[in-house]
Amino acid sequence: MSVLAIGLSHRTAPVALLERVSMTGDALVKLLHEVQDDPCVAEAMVVSTCNRVEVYVTVDRFHAAVTAISGLLGRHSGIPVEELAPHFYVHYEERAVEHLFSMVCGLDSMVVGEGQILGQVRQALKLAQRQGTVGATLNELVQQALRVGKRAHHDTGIDQAGASLVSAGLALAGDLAGRRALVIGAGSMSSLAAVTLARAGVTDIVVANRTFERGARLAESVGGRAVEFTAVAAELAAADIVITCTGAGRPIVTPDLLSGPAFLLDLALPHDIDPAVRAVPGVTLVDLETIQESGIGSREGDAVPSVRALVSEELRAYLDAERAAKVTPTVVALRSKAASVVESELGRLLMRMPDLDERARDEVAMTVQRVVDKLLHEPTVRVKQLATCPGGDHYAEALRELFNLDPKMPQAVREVEL
Repeated sequence: MSVLAIGLSHRTAPVALLERVSMTGDALVKLLHEVQDDPCVAEAMVVSTCNRVEVYVTVDRFHAAVTAISGLLGRHSGIPVEELAPHFYVHYEERAVEHLFSMVCGLDSMVVGEGQILGQVRQALKLAQRQGTVGATLNELVQQALRVGKRAHHDTGIDQAGASLVSAGLALAGDLAGRRALVIGAGSMSSLAAVTLARAGVTDIVVANRTFERGARLAESVGGRAVEFTAVAAELAAADIVITCTGAGRPIVTPDLLSGPAFLLDLALPHDIDPAVRAVPGVTLVDLETIQESGIGSREGDAVPSVRALVSEELRAYLDAERAAKVTPTVVALRSKAASVVESELGRLLMRMPDLDERARDEVAMTVQRVVDKLLHEPTVRVKQLATCPGGDHYAEALRELFNLDPKMPQAVREVEL
């Protein structure tokens, strides 16, 4: 099985199209299961954020899998595949791993170096684990990617290469000190927004969330206050900064709810704020499309080359380990066959020499085993070393041919290990 990644992001598609493809909740779970149920697919994970929708799978047939997954993305989004196809990117095997590592490090984000993607990929993996759509391959790959991302943020200073989406959006709002803010939602992005506002000197922060208790916890953490979600309309009239990031899937802020000057920041996909609010006098709306067009946060800092080098280093280490792991079942099968030969020959010897005492039997058995171990040591060590080189799997094939190993046995050994 090989790893395949197929998707579209802010780099390949306009935000308006991403909004139509993006999915959450039951729709995301349904897509996940339908991908995993395809005959070409063994494991599946879907990453759906405001910047991208990507499907990661392990497959045994490349072209059939690409066709199937493209079709599912088209059907679930209601967009013809022909319309989506120009915006898709496809990464396979080594390139898929490299793309995932780069993504979790923030190199592929709308705002370079933003750390939200780490949590988003972690949540995607947890969902796939709960739904039972990932196995050893994707689980180990994504766990390693998360470790790479954490190392990049900890060791390189990539966080300073660009602000978060929140900071990038608020950079267009001017001075924040002394202003009144309304945060709608209490998820990770809304939490980051509330903290950013507090650090910028906003002293009056109101949080509205469908689950009041969760909103209250966020408000308390930044010295603000929480209101029921039904109070959003009233709070909009008093706020001059509004930040939204919910999973409502439809506009919750419309022109009729606004009566005065305000700066609105919509970080949700699909949009939380109706674009028509731009027609309201004194209202400024910044959304993901605005941030994308402004280029704020997309500039590469000094840490970016260091992160790219780190990704290359981690990619080589991962691929070397994967190639060596593929050889291990063959080595185990070879040693198993050798042990079987030793056992058989010792049995014959004892039948011919039944009078051997127990001490002599043990000495003979140990001597024969040492001979076999020494004969196999060098070739098995070398085949593991050579496995990390391009085409290294041919050496394992040679071992299976030379020692007449059952071609099914290495796979059986691997399945037991997994």
